[in-house]
Amino acid sequence: MSEAWQQLKRTTPWWLRIAAKIALSRLPLPYQFWKRLRLFEHGDMDDPEKALRTFIIHARTAGIFDGARLKIRPGEDFGFLELGPGDTLFTAFIANVLGATRSWLVDSGAFAAREVGAYQRLGDFLRAQGYEAPSFDPESDIHERLRQVHGAYLTESVCSLKQIPDSSVDFCFSNAVLEHVRKSEFEALVVESRRIVKPGGVCVHRVDLKDHLGGGLNNLRFSETIWEHPLFQSSGFYTNRIRFTEMISLFQQTGFQCDVPRVARWERLPIKRDALAERFRSMPDSELTVSGFDAVLRRRGDD
Repeated sequence: MSEAWQQLKRTTPWWLRIAAKIALSRLPLPYQFWKRLRLFEHGDMDDPEKALRTFIIHARTAGIFDGARLKIRPGEDFGFLELGPGDTLFTAFIANVLGATRSWLVDSGAFAAREVGAYQRLGDFLRAQGYEAPSFDPESDIHERLRQVHGAYLTESVCSLKQIPDSSVDFCFSNAVLEHVRKSEFEALVVESRRIVKPGGVCVHRVDLKDHLGGGLNNLRFSETIWEHPLFQSSGFYTNRIRFTEMISLFQQTGFQCDVPRVARWERLPIKRDALAERFRSMPDSELTVSGFDAVLRRRGDD
């Protein structure tokens, strides 16, 4: 993409981005078309090096990476879950070469690349790093490739979690995904996560509280009625606007122990307080200046 196009995106006002995305999202064009233009994207995990690095960062944060592989006892079943894999299913194959015996990748739609070339590039990269990565038949479909590594791709958002057995996940992560879960579904997602994570299992979530319109808090300008309208929810810029303290409280109320090893903040509010919707206007600066955080959730054994 040209630098001029990148500059145009950076300088487009937030309100024009909303109008453009609402209009463009209604055109009958496939997701891959918008992906190529970088207008609608579901993450950037289509780079094998970045996908491996991201997996390892979260595994280290969880305390389950020994420098080369996941910390798994010999003969132990180890389940991995990623929420929101986006444009590829790379983490299923990465989890497998690092020692996981089963994986589930859950998303709100079938956005992942199907072409075998992307997964062949991942395999070549992993083998170059010293891992025993599988090779793929060029005629195989994505589900056949996943079966080779005991993986499953589920694309019905929170409903998909109901297909995962109780206490079957040892390690779960998401990378800038939880803020996109619809507010009406968020508590159900946390409840289902608590059900499927093993006692002692761990979830690592990197949460981005910026507005996904220009990196500020312009999403907090709108009333709940407007922001939660289906038109806004389905146009590629929606976030649930659950703030830091509220999200942490939801994790704890659902039965997770929650640690927060990283909190990112703006030095000052990136928006005038009187521009905020009434619900947010009374929140303290200490809450509104949180731009992102990492949450480490551990399920304890049932009482």
